[in-house]
Parts: sequence; C-alpha cells; structure tokens
Amino acid sequence: MIQKRQTSFACLLVLLFGFALFYVGTDGFKAYTAETARVYHLLDEKPALPDVILEDSKAREYPISILEDKYIFITFMYTACVDECPLLEMNMGRVYDQIPPEHIGEDIIFLSISFDPERDAPETLDHYKNHFHADGDTWRMARINDQTELDSLLDTYGVTVIPDGEGDFAHNSAFYLVDKQGRLSDIMDFTEVDEAVERVNAVLSNLKEE
Repeated sequence: MIQKRQTSFACLLVLLFGFALFYVGTDGFKAYTAETARVYHLLDEKPALPDVILEDSKAREYPISILEDKYIFITFMYTACVDECPLLEMNMGRVYDQIPPEHIGEDIIFLSISFDPERDAPETLDHYKNHFHADGDTWRMARINDQTELDSLLDTYGVTVIPDGEGDFAHNSAFYLVDKQGRLSDIMDFTEVDEAVERVNAVLSNLKEE
C-alpha cells in the first residue's frame, strides 16, 4: 500500500512538473505552435522597422523611414502567387475600405511588399495593384531591390520565404501594423478581416485623444 502511494505521488509530481513546463514554454498556453510562438515573441520584442529602400509601382525610390510619422499596415507577397497572396491582398483591401477616410493617407498607409523583386518590377506591381483597386499612394505596392535589406526585413518580422525551385515560394502570411515610431505594433490573422478592422480602428481612434 505504501509503495503504491509513493508511486502515485511520484507520478503526480511528474505530471505537475510537465504541466508547469508546458505552461511556461507556451507562454501561458498561448503558444501552441511554432508560428504562434513566433508571433508572441515579436509582439513582446516590438522590433524596429529596418530602414530599407522601397521602389514602388510608380518607380519612386525612397527609404521606408519617410512613412514613420504614420501607422503602416503591411503585407508581404509576390505577384506570381496564385493561392494565398491574392486572398491576402483582397482581405487587405477589405480592411482598407473599412478605415474611416479621414485617417487614410493622413494617419495610416497601406503597404504591400514583394519578396520577389526580380519579377515584380514597377510595371508588374502597377498592373497587380489594379486588381485590388490600390491607388498607389495611400495603398502602395513596392519591392526592395537590395537582397540584404529584403532579407533583414523578412528576418526582423519573422517572415519565412522558401523558394520551391520552380518560381514559387512557400511562405507565411499575416497583417503587420507598424506604429508612428517605426516599431512593430501588432500582427493579425489575415483571414480575420473584421477583427483586423476593429483592432486598427481602435488604434486610430485613440489618436484623437493624444
């Protein structure tokens, strides 16, 4: 009987220890997957936006830092993508359409960044943006020609881009919100449009109180 109690107690201790490790390791049960863990890590860290040079659909070149007095709503995509990227950009347009007009261009800029600069030249981006009714100014599509700068930005935001050897990429997708100081403010599920709209509008509404 004593032996059984000791064994049961030992098993209970092991379970409790494992429970505690799982709680800590998943950030209080929030980070169940590697992708979720990555998101929570980035939101805790709030990394600064690397000062990369953009070339947009109008062939204008400028450092992304010129947008730092505004919030920047960012997606990462490539125009040859036929599955996830069109949905990503379509949903970005749905968010754009539900932001109060007085904030568009004044307090927030929408920015789609291609991670396929060799194929996504300005004329390609210009054609692509028309599919989603992006105006090229308050919603810009751009590439980063310097591969080192592009890699730095992707790494900073935990964007995984893996060439498949046939011209396409395996990649993760999300909405990223950068604040006026150029630091990551939020990461949102791009399939949850209403939730993204609510979170962005809540941030913008607070500007009236500042």
